[in-house]
Amino acid sequence: MTNGQITLDELRNMARQAGLKLSDDELQRLLPGINRSRKQVAELRAIVSLETEPAISFKRPRAQQK
Repeated sequence: MTNGQITLDELRNMARQAGLKLSDDELQRLLPGINRSRKQVAELRAIVSLETEPAISFKRPRAQQK
């Protein structure tokens, strides 16, 4: 990984480990999106702490008693 970005060789190895058979052309087309997503996740992690409560919580309604 150079400068926090995944290289083509690293992506090729990850795909192989996952059992994916992708050509170098396919991997090359995926690479910018993967690196962009990794950058976005890092930016979100810098903003949101793991201790931050979710803004919304869901509570399942209780079953109506008859």
